[in-house]
Amino acid sequence: MGTHDGHRQRLKTEFLARADSFPDHKLLELLLFYANPRSDTNPLAHTLMDRFGSLAGVLDATPEELQKVKGIGEHAVVLFKAAKELAGRYLADRTSMNEIVRGGQDYYRLMRPYFFGARNEQACLLCMDGKHKVLKVHKLGEGNVNAVHITTRLIAEAALAVNASAVVLAHNHVSGIALPSDEDIATTLSLAQLLARLGVELVDHVIFVDDDMVSLRDSGYYRP
Repeated sequence: MGTHDGHRQRLKTEFLARADSFPDHKLLELLLFYANPRSDTNPLAHTLMDRFGSLAGVLDATPEELQKVKGIGEHAVVLFKAAKELAGRYLADRTSMNEIVRGGQDYYRLMRPYFFGARNEQACLLCMDGKHKVLKVHKLGEGNVNAVHITTRLIAEAALAVNASAVVLAHNHVSGIALPSDEDIATTLSLAQLLARLGVELVDHVIFVDDDMVSLRDSGYYRP
């Protein structure tokens, strides 16, 4: 038995007994067991928390930033990135794709997972049928939502591919400010006109910032 085997087994037992209240630094320490099978990972977990400020900061850090920390190699980087991706996909899978969407709370619940831990601006499209039943949430990709190739071709193709009658566009602001810009408002109006010619209603355009969401429709910036 290795020097740290007893401690590792105690930590695993503690985690399984109370996972929901397990401290963030201990969770990192636990993850690092599987990347550093023979060393004491407690000091490394604390170093990561100190350097990046939080568990989210560690998982959001780039591979290059992570590998600047002594003791963090490729195995740990892959493990952290896999954990973050797994969490995002879990949240997405928990949302129902067979329900009627009634407003902002439903938009938030259905599309928030697609912006989970995002470091760059990105956009997605909630596609619905004529009764506003969810058909699909389509990730449009990363980049500025006001870029022409996103607002026209990609959005139109995503909506028509599933025969959507109504859509909600969503993007995030990495600036931390959820208020729509002039470009966001102009994009919304021009996109609504374009989609209307294709028989698709743009119901709303929402902006995510961290755990907040602003609806252009509810805020009075857009009136279908």
